[in-house]
Amino acid sequence: MIVAGLGCRPAVEEAAILALLRQAAQDQPPVTHLAAPTFRRDVAALHQAAATLGLPLVFVEQATLERVQPLCPTRSEAALAATGLASVAEACALAAAGEGARLLRPRISGAGVTCAIGAGATAAGAAGSAA
Repeated sequence: MIVAGLGCRPAVEEAAILALLRQAAQDQPPVTHLAAPTFRRDVAALHQAAATLGLPLVFVEQATLERVQPLCPTRSEAALAATGLASVAEACALAAAGEGARLLRPRISGAGVTCAIGAGATAAGAAGSAA
């Protein structure tokens, strides 16, 4: 399972998400899932990007994202102040990738969006919910 974890601002554009995903996925195994925090469930661009790519979009609960924070190498004070999480994209990638998860690509950022790529042995069905 290869997961693109996404953090974003509420007004992010689908084009920005797709552009950053292309950049993050270079030289990586094909992404099988997108993951974002539950508090961004209403961001239309996330749903649009998932539909455009034909990939499932998983939303990860705050408590699950908090549990994986110690595994995230990137720390953003701005993200911490805004969301309570020092790394949203990395946490989403790790949490959604499930058992044995590891980062293949740490967080990169673009226009209102961040992305990290994670890999795991199994889907973390209990960690989040599909869109």
